[in-house]
Amino acid sequence: MADSISCSTARTMLYCFAALMGLSLSSIFMIFKLGSIANVFFISAATFGATALYGYTTKRDLSSMGSFLMMGAIGLMIAGIVNLFLQSSIMAFAISVIGVLIFVGFTAYDMQDIKSKYYELNDDEEIRKAGIFGALNLYLDFVNIFVNLLQLLGEKK
Repeated sequence: MADSISCSTARTMLYCFAALMGLSLSSIFMIFKLGSIANVFFISAATFGATALYGYTTKRDLSSMGSFLMMGAIGLMIAGIVNLFLQSSIMAFAISVIGVLIFVGFTAYDMQDIKSKYYELNDDEEIRKAGIFGALNLYLDFVNIFVNLLQLLGEKK
């Protein structure tokens, strides 16, 4: 599917998705204190930035991490669904901790993947599309780090 859409369509879809995600995340302002949201946002931004920098600069090949991270994300979703029924605060804590670790790993992996794709592609249109899809991946990584850290460190009203 990524090959069949134009760069402008992909960009528009990214903007629409980000807007919808922003609207859905606005509910955190009803649950958590504003100062707490701000603190967790800056912690998330620093964590994301450091991890992205590591993924960009490391000489270590992180490509083998991708399948393990994906399995971890799937396991995290299953655990989250199970915890909807169990309502266990210990399990919710564990899910948030593991979620932060998984998406920190995804951030480094995605950043290295974006860098390697940039140097492999020759066509300007393909480079722009790869950048848009890379931005989507990094956006999702950041949002997931933020939401999981908010569950761990956020102060509720």
